[in-house]
Amino acid sequence: MPIHIRAEPGQYGDACLLPGDPLRAQYIAETYLDNAVQRNSERGMLGYSGEYEGRPVSVQATGMGCPSAAIVMEELVQLGVTRFLRVGTCGGLQPDLALGDLIVALTAVPADSTASHYIAGEPHCPTADWELIHGAVHAAREIGQSMRVGPIVSSDLFYNPSEGQYERWSSRGVLAVEMEAAVLFTIGAIKKVQAGCLLTVSDVVVEGEFKRISDEELRAAVDRMTRVALATVTSEKH
Repeated sequence: MPIHIRAEPGQYGDACLLPGDPLRAQYIAETYLDNAVQRNSERGMLGYSGEYEGRPVSVQATGMGCPSAAIVMEELVQLGVTRFLRVGTCGGLQPDLALGDLIVALTAVPADSTASHYIAGEPHCPTADWELIHGAVHAAREIGQSMRVGPIVSSDLFYNPSEGQYERWSSRGVLAVEMEAAVLFTIGAIKKVQAGCLLTVSDVVVEGEFKRISDEELRAAVDRMTRVALATVTSEKH
């Protein structure tokens, strides 16, 4: 039994959604999963297993930041999970992004230290699993959900003191900033498991302005993202 995910092999499905927020994990389990069973509550990191349209799937909170996400993913791999899809929120970095938009991440600039430690500081481009990217795009189109597909950045910092950094990322075509994907993609490559990332734009942080989504709008956008995520990880093509 792992130290932080107090479960046994077989108690998590092959596929697992990874929200950062434990209460979002609980919400997804209670709203979308049939026969949901809580598998973990250690340190408040709630995890559940159940079924979606007859297929086994789990959801496990990662907490905030790459160090926490790395611990969770490592232990889920120990438990037999092979397909990981982060479902999180992000700050939009492009002026044409709107609050509530869906982003499918291709790569994650590793503006954090955790991913760098995994590859001993060598140059590395954390990249999502193509099958999950393709599956998410297809699933979104099936329900008429618009999306943006492209690079994101994973940062160590939520309150970033570096003046102009968001603008520099934006000018290089980075779609959004979040805090976990780079290490998830890196561990996925090292452990030979699938890792992907879907994001809902909860803030827009470009052109000298900060805009935050309302709670009601965020809930609706997360619901749309979750439906895409569940369709992706339970696809018969996997």
